[in-house]
Amino acid sequence: MAKFLLWLILLFLCWPLALLALILYPIVWIALLPFRLLGFTVDAAFSFLKAVLMFPARVLGGLTGRTEH
Repeated sequence: MAKFLLWLILLFLCWPLALLALILYPIVWIALLPFRLLGFTVDAAFSFLKAVLMFPARVLGGLTGRTEH
């Protein structure tokens, strides 16, 4: 909603720039999509590495994040 309101203000102040932004936004989003996918992949790889390294501690009864009474 905030982005739309900012775009409306830009449309009121400088309509050619607002129309250019409206046209270029999907192109920029598609151009940046591979970097977002790479970020998800790197995050998943680090999560997997953490799980592998913490597995022995979990098997031996380390802290699991839950409270047992």
